[in-house]
Amino acid sequence: MSARPREFIAAVLAGGLVAGTIDVAMACLINGRSIRFVLHSIAGGLLGEQSFLGGTRTAILGAVLQGAMAVVIAAVFVAATCVVPALRRHWIRGGVLYGVVIFVVMNYVVVPLSAWHSWPHFSVARLVGDLCAMLLFGGIVAYFASRPWPQPESLLTRARRE
Repeated sequence: MSARPREFIAAVLAGGLVAGTIDVAMACLINGRSIRFVLHSIAGGLLGEQSFLGGTRTAILGAVLQGAMAVVIAAVFVAATCVVPALRRHWIRGGVLYGVVIFVVMNYVVVPLSAWHSWPHFSVARLVGDLCAMLLFGGIVAYFASRPWPQPESLLTRARRE
């Protein structure tokens, strides 16, 4: 990816917010829980069990945290494409690889260090579901990182056309 700031920011925001939103939906499907429950669980990363007592405010906190984490995760990948352009050209492979990295970091670093202080205990079905969700997340981020973003029309180009 080129170093153009607008293109970088567009890829980060689009990839992060789309992937983060779909990730919440996947968590609902995988765990058979409501969006509200999933958002409270995300807020629990900061608040622990108290997140389930906070009502709408902690659900909103969970949504904000999910969006922020998703954007940061996307920013890491988009920045990596600036250093390793092959990640952009081969975005499917890059997305799968990044999905595995996201899975490992979230389950073995982020969640254990959060207020939940828990280590993953997977059944085969849960492992497959969670890994597929992270592969999808990585794929979405990689897709947006690979897209050419339109450039704003320059004054010179506009003047020539008129």
